[in-house]
Amino acid sequence: MTTVVAVHGNGGGSTRFSSMARLMPDTVDFHAVDLPGFNGVPFDPELDSVPAYADRLAELIDQVTGTGRPPVVLGHGIGGSIALDLASRRPETMAGLILHAPVGADLDRRLFPRIMSTPPVREVVRRLLAARAPRPLWRRLFFPNGAPDAELDTFFDGYRTCDAFGLMFEIITVDWFTALEPVTELPVVLLWGEHDRVLRSGQADAIATKAPKAERLVQPGWDHFPMLEQPEEYARVVADLATGLVAESG
Repeated sequence: MTTVVAVHGNGGGSTRFSSMARLMPDTVDFHAVDLPGFNGVPFDPELDSVPAYADRLAELIDQVTGTGRPPVVLGHGIGGSIALDLASRRPETMAGLILHAPVGADLDRRLFPRIMSTPPVREVVRRLLAARAPRPLWRRLFFPNGAPDAELDTFFDGYRTCDAFGLMFEIITVDWFTALEPVTELPVVLLWGEHDRVLRSGQADAIATKAPKAERLVQPGWDHFPMLEQPEEYARVVADLATGLVAESG
């Protein structure tokens, strides 16, 4: 049995993985966790850096696995950034790492991080993403392949109570990424959607400097949220990758 612990992106929570979790094969024990400040989990003011969040992730992993074998960690978006930090400093906490479009590359050159550089703008963006009136527009922009209405409502509603949304833009920075030690003791996969418009697949080159031995997989037809748009395929790809990583780690 392969254990997978999934870490969500910004604004969301474990519910983003609900559909694909139900489609996982019996050979995979799948768990999605919620970081503090997301999905109703209280914000913790002591978590004021990526390493602090990574150490809390390690505690969540321990809650899932107990004294069992370390899991494969799947991190999406900022979840990938936090998992990468944990793997860099404490590789013994996991058997392998799947980085799905993590945040960290080209932060000094991309437009959106610069737009989100001030707290008032972050709050406006968070409220707009949670608002119901512009939701048809957001659906077309973020979900070109379509997803069930109920799941998309849950997705956007998640921004309404996401107390840590703005903090992620403060702590995931160029300085943090530059100082990160490369992950060399773990098998890693860099996973990207070919048509990802939120974090484009070209950023994999910069991420790979922090995981120089990583396998790269660019998946045709995927945008940024295949766990919602193509949950069956996403479950199959993640299960296959996790099983391979466990075999590679011995």
